[in-house]
Amino acid sequence: MALATDSAIDSIKKAVKETNLQHIAIIMDGNRRWARKRGLTSIFGHKEGVKAFKRTVKACSDSGIKYLTVYAFSTENWGRQKDEVEFLMRLLGEVVTNELDELHENNVKVSIIGDNEGLEDRLIKLFNQIEGKTKENTGLNLQIAINYGSRNEITNAIRRIAADVKAGIIDSPDRIDTALVSDYLYTAGIPDPDLLIRTGGELRISNYLLWQIAYTEIYVTETFWPDFDEKALEQSVQSFAARHRRFGKD
Repeated sequence: MALATDSAIDSIKKAVKETNLQHIAIIMDGNRRWARKRGLTSIFGHKEGVKAFKRTVKACSDSGIKYLTVYAFSTENWGRQKDEVEFLMRLLGEVVTNELDELHENNVKVSIIGDNEGLEDRLIKLFNQIEGKTKENTGLNLQIAINYGSRNEITNAIRRIAADVKAGIIDSPDRIDTALVSDYLYTAGIPDPDLLIRTGGELRISNYLLWQIAYTEIYVTETFWPDFDEKALEQSVQSFAARHRRFGKD
């Protein structure tokens, strides 16, 4: 198993160098279906999903990927069963608490992107803590999208831009271009994803990084998120490496 993992990491490293792959975004889908397939409750699927998250962060860090953005909890997820939402909130807090030291030791810089509205104060405090502790780290930049919805993100950006025009901070509407809009998003300062991976086989974007993925290559795997491992990551990166990115030019 270790040899297979090492081989996958080496393969990803090679592709990263050859393609200048910098930023991977992931829609971590399939936890509940993974659990149902085994006759288990969704809670077990989410717990196994945490293991896949840890594997993927380590693999990206070891492979030289500079940016990883993962979709942990969407604004739409509030519509799930109350007990599942409460469990997910507890789980997010536990992951941040339990993984903080290891992420810091591995030189990972963590940012939480999304809307704080509706989140418990204890979670916001934990998120601020992990961002503060890791802000000077120079390794993998890990963005965790929590209470995130791309339409909400863009709407908030428009409101802030309008307020700054009114206040004279932006002296003319003519100054508003795509670069300025990007600066008002949660992901300001982070390059757009090169590769978007969706696990679980669904062929949709699910309100994720709509502005940022304009020219992102998309890879969908039938593998459910709890089963996503270094080999699955290698396969997605190899698919990316085999493509010719045209950016709409030809």
